Amino acid sequence: MTYRVALWGTGNVGRVALKAIIEHPDLELIGVVVHSPEKIGVDAGDLCGLDKVGILATCDPALVLALSPDAVCYTATGDRRPYDAVNDICLALETGANVVSTSVVSLLHRGSAEPAVLAQIEAACQVGGTSCFTSGNDPGFSTEFIPLAFTGALERLDFIRVQEVSSYASYDQPEILFDMMGFGKPPEYVPPFLAPGVLKRLGGGSVHSIAEALGVELDDIIEVVERWNTDVDLGLTGGGIIPAGTTAALRFELQGIVAGRPLIAVGHVNRMHDDAAPDWPQSSGKAYTITLEGSPTVRAKVEMVGEDGDHNTAGLLITAMRVLHAIPKVCEAAPGMLGANDVGLITGRGVVR
Repeated sequence: MTYRVALWGTGNVGRVALKAIIEHPDLELIGVVVHSPEKIGVDAGDLCGLDKVGILATCDPALVLALSPDAVCYTATGDRRPYDAVNDICLALETGANVVSTSVVSLLHRGSAEPAVLAQIEAACQVGGTSCFTSGNDPGFSTEFIPLAFTGALERLDFIRVQEVSSYASYDQPEILFDMMGFGKPPEYVPPFLAPGVLKRLGGGSVHSIAEALGVELDDIIEVVERWNTDVDLGLTGGGIIPAGTTAALRFELQGIVAGRPLIAVGHVNRMHDDAAPDWPQSSGKAYTITLEGSPTVRAKVEMVGEDGDHNTAGLLITAMRVLHAIPKVCEAAPGMLGANDVGLITGRGVVR
């Protein structure tokens, strides 16, 4: 079966998703929604480095939704505009399009969604008879699916930790890295990303998903944060510096408390330079270390590398493909907001060509 898909948003993830939709044998691109004036009227192929496909980008979602797509892949930014993004998603859902999205990560799981937002999503799904699924690489594939797959081989689990270890030196998102996460900022600067409760809202979905799949009840989710400040200027790969006295590495973790003790930990160790935080866990690119303590104890390391050799390219591609491969299951699901445990195993149909 071929699914008719519209793409909404052509940023870093959106461009990757657009290319994948055009090339996927089971997906048919029918429209593209953009926000930048310079992209309006541009052929979809030109937007993602392919030959022209005869579909021109528009800034009017109504024009695309009027084409009755089976699914909308929503990748427009949601970091600074989460409620606007939710409104966009609900518009698509209400008009009869199922939605797969990478933008509002607090929608990964019902247990981590704001009640008012969850109610808005659910109402839109009922109006349109549609379903909504949010995922990506992290949070998503690497922080939910991979660790949960290992738990099915255990007799007893005492503790599980999932940790991304990676460099952001080649990640082209300066607003997120510097303003939101606080890299290159002095210790007294409190970035929005690290304000109390924000990490839990953004990343708590994976902790909830793991707990749900294990059949345990969370007492709480605790945020643990550590910043590493450099004593010297550190030059960045793409130009610029991380000045002495500012944050060059960040370590944070969400700990799911069950029966009064940490059972689930999902976190990051991220650097802007290889010399930053030398005593913290290291990786040559992007890697996820997964540790399950119990009977038996299992330790695994998953590394990701794009075709261009860049680990951040791999992360963007996995983020896009995680939701694109979910389209058949989302379209077939009963109306409502879906999590990873609702969708189940997502396989790569169409990847062998």
